[in-house]
Amino acid sequence: MSDLRPSTSPSLEPRSGSTTRRGATAHSWLSGLLFFMGVLHFLAPKPFDKIVPPRLPGNPRTYTYGSGVAELGVATALAVPRTRRLGGWLAVALFVGVFPANIQMTADVVGNPKAPKVFKAGVLARLPLQIPMIVAALRVARR
Repeated sequence: MSDLRPSTSPSLEPRSGSTTRRGATAHSWLSGLLFFMGVLHFLAPKPFDKIVPPRLPGNPRTYTYGSGVAELGVATALAVPRTRRLGGWLAVALFVGVFPANIQMTADVVGNPKAPKVFKAGVLARLPLQIPMIVAALRVARR
């Protein structure tokens, strides 16, 4: 005979309007990462200036500060439940938008004979890491 009492174990299915544990983790770590990187754009801007593609017009520092503001804004949108979905879409756009700078950094480092091999490997490995970040942002946006 089966027991018809309700289960006392927590359900793995999300309730209406809630996020799953995985979704909450995605928005939390993305928000933290973007906040940290956004602050770094202001505290230590020189490395970011160096990776601004030289074909872009104007002063690289303007792009450094602009991307720092964008990262802080997206981090905030991800952290606030009311704007979290929008924050996910903004994070996707940001990750795609800064990809040329990541390519520029990779080209500069790999082309530098003085750069340590381990650093070259690190920047090469960084490029495909954009994919899981974009996937995580899409997960947040689609919830």
